[in-house]
This record gives sequence, C-alpha cells and structure tokens, in this order.
Amino acid sequence: MDTPPSLREALRAAQSQGMDRLDAQWLLLYTLRRPLQDRAWLLAHDDTQLTPELAARYATLCQRRVDGEPLAYLTGERGFYGLTLQVDARVLDPRPDTETLVDWALEVLPAQVGVAVIDLGTGSGAIALALQHARPDATVWGLDHSADALTVAAANGRRLGLPVRWLQGHWWSDWRPWPGQTDAAGTADAPPWPVHFGLIVANPPYLRADDPHLDALRHEPMGALVGGADGLDDLRAIIAGAPERLMPGGWLLLEHGWDQGEAVAALLQHRGFAAIEHRRDLGGQCRCTGGRWPG
Repeated sequence: MDTPPSLREALRAAQSQGMDRLDAQWLLLYTLRRPLQDRAWLLAHDDTQLTPELAARYATLCQRRVDGEPLAYLTGERGFYGLTLQVDARVLDPRPDTETLVDWALEVLPAQVGVAVIDLGTGSGAIALALQHARPDATVWGLDHSADALTVAAANGRRLGLPVRWLQGHWWSDWRPWPGQTDAAGTADAPPWPVHFGLIVANPPYLRADDPHLDALRHEPMGALVGGADGLDDLRAIIAGAPERLMPGGWLLLEHGWDQGEAVAALLQHRGFAAIEHRRDLGGQCRCTGGRWPG
C-alpha cells in the first residue's frame, strides 16, 4: 500500500496537475477543516502526513478543480464585499469585479431612510445583501426567476441576519413574494413591493451565445450567463422596463461584458436616461454602465 503524502507532497502533486498554488492551499485547508485564511499553518506543518481518507478526498477535490469547477462550489462559500456567502452550482460564483457595481450603487443611493432598492437577477443574493449590509436603513429587494437561486439567496439572508426581501419573477413581469418571508412586525406575509425604486441594479446574463469562454464556465448555470445572440437581450429588457419602476432622479446601474459599454450606453440614451456614466473593474475594463432617470 502506498504511503499517504505529506502536506508538502500533496500540494506539490496538485500544482503538477496545473492547479494554482493558492487554490491548492485553500482546498487542502478545506479538506483538513481548517480556516481558509490559515495558510501559515500549512507552511509550519508541511511535513504532516495525511490520512488515506483525507488524501483521497483532497485528490478528488483537486481533480474537480482541474476540470474547471469553481473553487467556491468546492468549498461551499465565497467572500463578497466583506460578507461570506454560501454558494453552489444553483447560482453563479460571485466575481470580485461585481464589487465595482456595489461601490457605484452606494455612491448614488439616495440618503433618505427606507429608500427602496432592487437587485434584478440576484442569484446568490450577493449584491442585494452587500447593499443591505452597507445601508441597513434602506429597503432592499432581490429578484430572480430561478427558485433554486432564491433558495440560496434567502438562506444567505437568514444566516447573515440581513432583512432583504425576495421576489420571484422575470425582470418586470409576474413578480410574487418568495415564500416564508416576514415583515418588520413579524407577520407571515411579506410586505408589498414598492411601485417605484430609488435605485435599480442588475448583473444580468450578458455573454453571447457563441462566446468562447462558455466551455470554461460549464459548471455554472447557463441561464445566468447567456444573454442571446449578441449578449444584450436581457440588458435591453431591463433598460426598456426600468423607467416605469424608477422614481424621478433614480438610477439604473448595470454590469455587462468588457466590450459592451458603448452599446449599453446607447440603449440607455435611446430610452431617455441622463447622466450616463461607466465604471471600470479591477482589471481596468469597462464593466458597468448606468444612468439617471429624469422623470
């Protein structure tokens, strides 16, 4: 019988398969049920020998990672805007670049107490929960058409103690409260959603149907990634319907592909939005475009 590897040998074997060093360390810490921030412990104990069971479990996780499965799905969690979210294959793995959208939203979010905000296509709830955490005085809603996604988002909200309201529907149609919510008074029925919002944010599907990156994203839900032949179908639908849901002076902020900024700006201008701006992501790419509804 082969002798199980030491921590050092296990990490070396993982990297020889093409794994990123940090990913290999995180998966080993996860296998050992140690905090993912405890990389210094690995260095101090790198001659420790794994048990056969742990070695087999680590090898399986590494193979799944090499096959392209997101690290967040393997560990079950993802850090986003200072929050730890639980995620799995029912929702997109939240990207650090999406924090750009949260930063911008907090800049333009009206200061009044109770201002209504909605995150369209909320997925894991990342954007909605980040906004609610940063602005506890705001009334934040998260909408998704996927029951699976809302199950994940609502569980994140409960675990974090953040009172985001959840809705099921497809962009502007068929909105209905997600079951099991309570209002501030503790009653069983969720409060009705506002007619108008001070801010609408969305990170909708925006990849083209023939995007060459889709194969690398095959473990994530395709319905949350692909936005039609040119990637703009959902962005068009959101921009078209947003004015009826925005209060005068309210903002619509959208995440999109790196090369879609000008197209999204043209759609906003055609619909009548003013003060149209862009924001760049961590890599310097144009990642978000938004505008203010003049009313």
